[in-house]
Amino acid sequence: MPAPPSASQQRQAARLSTSVVFKPTRTDMALIEDLEHRTFLWFWEAGDAQTGLVPDRYPSDQTQASVASIGFGLTAYGIGAERGYITRQQAIERTLNTLRYLTKLPQNDSAENASGYHGFFYHFLNNKTGLRFNKDIELSSIDTALLMQGILFTESYYTQDTPQEAEIRSLSNQLYQNVDWAWMRRPDMRLSMGWSPEHQFLPNYWEGYSEGMMAYILALGSQKHPLEPASWQAWLTTNDRRWGEYYGQTMLNFAPLFGHQYTHSWIDFRGIQDDWNREKGIDYFENSRRATYAQRNYAMTNPGKWQDYGKDVWGLTASDGPGELTQTVGGTPRHFMSYSARGTGRDYTQDDGTIAPTAAGGSVAFAPEIAIPALREMKHRYGNHIYSRYGFVDAFNPSFHTADKSFWSDTAYLGIDQGPILLMIENWRSGLVWNTMKRNPAIRQGLLKAGFRGGWLGNEAEVSAPASQHANAQHSAQSGQQQSG
Repeated sequence: MPAPPSASQQRQAARLSTSVVFKPTRTDMALIEDLEHRTFLWFWEAGDAQTGLVPDRYPSDQTQASVASIGFGLTAYGIGAERGYITRQQAIERTLNTLRYLTKLPQNDSAENASGYHGFFYHFLNNKTGLRFNKDIELSSIDTALLMQGILFTESYYTQDTPQEAEIRSLSNQLYQNVDWAWMRRPDMRLSMGWSPEHQFLPNYWEGYSEGMMAYILALGSQKHPLEPASWQAWLTTNDRRWGEYYGQTMLNFAPLFGHQYTHSWIDFRGIQDDWNREKGIDYFENSRRATYAQRNYAMTNPGKWQDYGKDVWGLTASDGPGELTQTVGGTPRHFMSYSARGTGRDYTQDDGTIAPTAAGGSVAFAPEIAIPALREMKHRYGNHIYSRYGFVDAFNPSFHTADKSFWSDTAYLGIDQGPILLMIENWRSGLVWNTMKRNPAIRQGLLKAGFRGGWLGNEAEVSAPASQHANAQHSAQSGQQQSG
């Protein structure tokens, strides 16, 4: 066990996850409302109404469905019902079609005639058949986790006493409990990143602060195939090496912002801490807030001298790019990339001047006072080159020039980048996704087994109770919203 926090750390912990008071203007709220609606529309129109499969990309490529996009989509439908974009009945029907389809997909060790194995799903599925897209696609622990987050959201959102909503709850629980996390666990207690019939378990595993956090929490919360707390401790082993100051922010580093956003899209970490948090006097929400500020500070410093970087044009994360090529910019050869995990941190910096709006959009709940002005400025400066029917395109690059265009902008929208924008805007506005997930016994149990305490999780006396006693507990909203929806 770590040593008790010092007095200064305790004072810092008392101020966990406090944010600058931000009062959005009418223009700000008009943008946020429009962006949320447009981003929801992507999931509604991209998803197949009968199967619920959601493509990785839309409308540019509809051949492969992404199970992660399905997870974001299942959450999006609840948001749409709450916001009045669709009716609750429409959300129920799309959700039921999705869950029914997923439960019927074949789970076996076949290389060609399977959609998953041991409850896990392949990263990409054929958008027409629902089967593994091709032999290069792995059974993915993290993409299954993203799917399961959306599935658990449906279990806790559709709580009315009707046959359809009861079926949603039953199918959701079945799909989640079927995931054999213990099978994916390696001898060193960590989760493998995946498996394939051709190569068995991948050599890489989930270690250290990243989006992998959600997989461990989900695995710890499982009743049927759980991991033990030792797996959480194994995941934490590299945290101290990643902890340090970067561009004025002392934080747990992970270069691309998606690693600070994905788990937080569903789970509210404000005021709850595991042992490592308590030792440092921080929570993971505050860490993500600091990471957001570090990225903005990096753009303001602009060590790479990329065009347009500044206080309101920033944001590096995994995204599309202009392509794998070298172009001379200002007399200097510059290498540009296609899809890549762009980011900046103590661990690495990968930057070719490509900005992904999801970096700021997915950070609205962490730091609205800098994220919303960034979204506003990007829309104002680049207009319909980057903002269209489904909100912001995946990425753009002002430094990349061609004979007929002054900068590169994408034509694609990606589900895994649209998702954080939609969910985190709604969390900022109302706390809907966070508060729904607080009612889920698996999420609560997973957090408790990982050692989280405090905040909405309650005190030491409460954490000893079985998860089943908390299944229908109502927790305080604590949405922390700066602006009512």
